[in-house]
Amino acid sequence: MSNNQKNGRNKLDFRSLWKKGSIQKNSRITYDVVWNVLLFFIIIGVIGLFFAGGVGAGYFASLVKDEPIRSKEEMKENIYNYSETSTMFFTGGPEIGDVSSDLYREEVKLGEVSSYLKNAVVATEDEYFKEHKGVVPKAIMRAVVQEVTNSSVKTGGSTLTQQLVKNQILTNEVSFERKAKEMLLALRVERFFDKDEILEAYLNIVPFGRNSNGQNIAGVQTAAQGIFGVSANELSLPQAAFIAGLPQAPFGYTPFNNDGTVKSQEELEPGIDRMHEVLERMLEAEYITKAEYDTAMDFQLSKETLAEPKATANSKYPAINQEIQTRAKEKIKKYLIKENGHTAEDLAEDEELRKEYEELAERELTTGGYQIHTTLDKKIYETMDKVRAAYNNDSWPGRTDYVKDENNNRVVDEETGKYKTVYRKLQLGSVLLENSTGRILGFIGGIDFEDNQVNHANSQRLVGSTIKPLLVYGPSIDLGAGQPGSVYADVPYKYRENGKPVNNYPKGYHGFVSMRQALLKSYNIPAAKQFYKIKDQKPAENYLMKMGFPYGHNYESSALGTDGYTVETNANGYSTLGNMGKYVDAFMIEKIETRDGETVYEHKSKQNDVFSPQAAYLTLDMMRDVLKPGGTASMVKGLLNNRGVDWAGKTGTSNNRVDSWFMATNPNVTVGMWTGYSVGGAIPQNDYYKRTQRLWSDVVNAVSKVQPELMIPDKRFESPGGLVTRSYCATSGLLASDLCSSLGLAKQDLYYAKYAPTKVDDSLIGGDFVSVKGKIVQAGPNTPREFIKDGGGVTLSPEFLKENGYTSKEILRHLIPDTSRWNKVTLPSSSSIGSTASSIDNDGQAPAVPKSVSANSSTISWNPSASKDVVGYRVYQASTPGGSFSLVGSTRKTSLPFSGDEGIYAVRAVDYFGQSSGLSSTITVGNPGAPAEETSGNSGSENDSGGSGDEDNSGDSDEENENNGSDSSNDDGGNNDSDDSNGDGSSEDSDESSGDSGSNDSSEDNSSTDDNADSVE
Repeated sequence: MSNNQKNGRNKLDFRSLWKKGSIQKNSRITYDVVWNVLLFFIIIGVIGLFFAGGVGAGYFASLVKDEPIRSKEEMKENIYNYSETSTMFFTGGPEIGDVSSDLYREEVKLGEVSSYLKNAVVATEDEYFKEHKGVVPKAIMRAVVQEVTNSSVKTGGSTLTQQLVKNQILTNEVSFERKAKEMLLALRVERFFDKDEILEAYLNIVPFGRNSNGQNIAGVQTAAQGIFGVSANELSLPQAAFIAGLPQAPFGYTPFNNDGTVKSQEELEPGIDRMHEVLERMLEAEYITKAEYDTAMDFQLSKETLAEPKATANSKYPAINQEIQTRAKEKIKKYLIKENGHTAEDLAEDEELRKEYEELAERELTTGGYQIHTTLDKKIYETMDKVRAAYNNDSWPGRTDYVKDENNNRVVDEETGKYKTVYRKLQLGSVLLENSTGRILGFIGGIDFEDNQVNHANSQRLVGSTIKPLLVYGPSIDLGAGQPGSVYADVPYKYRENGKPVNNYPKGYHGFVSMRQALLKSYNIPAAKQFYKIKDQKPAENYLMKMGFPYGHNYESSALGTDGYTVETNANGYSTLGNMGKYVDAFMIEKIETRDGETVYEHKSKQNDVFSPQAAYLTLDMMRDVLKPGGTASMVKGLLNNRGVDWAGKTGTSNNRVDSWFMATNPNVTVGMWTGYSVGGAIPQNDYYKRTQRLWSDVVNAVSKVQPELMIPDKRFESPGGLVTRSYCATSGLLASDLCSSLGLAKQDLYYAKYAPTKVDDSLIGGDFVSVKGKIVQAGPNTPREFIKDGGGVTLSPEFLKENGYTSKEILRHLIPDTSRWNKVTLPSSSSIGSTASSIDNDGQAPAVPKSVSANSSTISWNPSASKDVVGYRVYQASTPGGSFSLVGSTRKTSLPFSGDEGIYAVRAVDYFGQSSGLSSTITVGNPGAPAEETSGNSGSENDSGGSGDEDNSGDSDEENENNGSDSSNDDGGNNDSDDSNGDGSSEDSDESSGDSGSNDSSEDNSSTDDNADSVE
């Protein structure tokens, strides 16, 4: 009982406690404590939020404080300044192709983009694009949380507007500062531009991996064409979905390798999965129906559904691509320098600035979207290229060289232990340009541009004799220092500068030659002599460099082409002659425009009067002969389909046949051709010059078919007036005298009227001449008259020889050409021209007795006297043995015709000074002294006149043996020419040809071969 009571007393009485207020009192204390604590944290939290917001705002402000406030115009310029591939065009509009670039892009307007593609991009990249004002806060917070928590990034925080700002205004740098600026600028972009403008810009700048050529691409138009072979407005739903998914990982999802081949099916799967993801998002956003979705999901990537590789400028026109880019880059660089207020001098003084502009110009060219209009004619270029391609390996030579290191040592193959070798093809370079405008209409860069990526039409090579009309003969005519009828002695000659001999090619000398003949045959010695004559008037500076040659030297060897120039530069010089002396600079780029149509470069031709029209015409007239029979390009006329075209040209060969040239111009165009090896070395001997000329002819024939009005002018080079025709003497170039004309040595040619010769030739002296050992010499006072040549003879004036320095034995030996026309001209006694020893010295002794006298029924013959001064022989007869001898005939030969009279015959030799030898041994004819009835035959007296007459005829024939081209001291006999009837009647061309077919030229081919001496032809 008590326990219960006790327990009852100890039991908590809640009601009593409540009534007492104990519970209320304790609860209030707890509530107050909790509330105060909670209120404290609330206050602290609010303060923290305000503080954090303030700090955040301050931090944001600090990040964008340096970002300038951009105007709408500035932002428009930045946003729409996306890179675009520059394009090259043939003249008249046909497209060559895009400039080679690291990134290809073609601009497209939003209205020309498939709605599938626009919706796919919005659904995939920015689902709130149409609602937001440039920034989506929750997307940014999501991105921040992902960044802070280091969780995987499922969706980005950037809108299309922000991505546009990042790519076009800011950089791809990952930083809070760039992100803050991006947000600020995105809000500003949305303020200035509508959604369509923003979307259009985005679609043109985003990268899309590679196209079917393996090239990097950007912009939806380039992607559509390069991946599926359609325009952006022709994309199907699955194609659009595939392209829209590419920007997330362009090179991961692209279907092509970097060589343009299609990836394996396994490698294509990531791109297909991404396409499916895009389709799902489009379905969720209700851009497509479920049926469209299901159909599109079945689309597969394969070679059949992807674009085929497309021919590019670099693959179809590799030489053009390289050449135009090089030239266009230079034009754009100059434009940028000028726009930025710099000068060429600034770049010359600042290497860093120069490099900066080089890089800037390169970037502008490849990404600036320029339209580059060239002068190249599509038909002409492709026709010239077909000519090149027709020369395949079977018809085109090459050579095998050892591979050498930087020290010029042969490189050993480690595997074989043998020296490494490389096969090199013979190369060519050709240019066709219009004379009156300088427009380059076509060119050939090499035999195989893929094998040797050098434009040989624009590479410097030694020009050989092609320089002679431009540097020597053209300027000489213009200066009045020479004319086509000027005469030179093609005899041994040394450079005045260094004493080295100048050689012709092929070896040999040709005596007196005119300027016309020297150019026709491309003799080196006359060119070197003439250049020395005008050297002080600086023809390099006053003529060559005025025709666009970058430099020129006034060295004597320069006259033979020892300087290097490009085919284009050389052709430009020839076009100056073809343009009647007016130089118009050659060019290949007509105009460069921006994608907005602004012209940043337009060619303005420069024209210089280099040659007078008269000098140009006379040079052309001489160059016409180069293509005629006897000229170094005589084969060309026979190769041309249109032989009536008025071509004037010149061949050239550098030292050791390293370079072979043919340049020619007509009233409309100039065509230049070069062949040789890229690394130098001799061209194979066989027909090397013929190959060059055949190539040139093939180009002309082929282009004439596609552009006949250009290549086949109906006019010829017209005389400008101010020219006269004069007859000159082939010894001196002065007006022909009666004596010169009577010998057939008078020639006719055109002259620049104000420089035509006015003085009559006095280089020849007429007189009596005899033959000594096959040489014609002037008769002395004691020389027997019976041996003097009929009609007298002619010698070169001693004064003329001395005045011109023709005094040494070596020069005199080669001075008179070895042709029939010159057979009546000889040299005077050498004692009269100075230092040379007399060729006919009086030894004071009678000549040696002739040997071996013999006879037949009609002729008495003997061996010549051993003496060197014999001019003829006298024949004697005795009627009976022991009887006295009587003179029965004289002759300049070693035989005498007679009528068979019986008798005893003997011969005496007679020398230049009138002395006679003793009688030779005798020869008995018949039975002299026998009774009359036993004798027969005619009387000896009848032989005298007949023999003399025959002797005269024989003497004429004998005189043809005389070698007029040798010094009188030369004891060799003549060349046994039997007729001089061609001497007076043959034409100049055939005369020059026959001169070259003599002892100095071994074959017709050699006479046509371009000449090189010491370094060049």
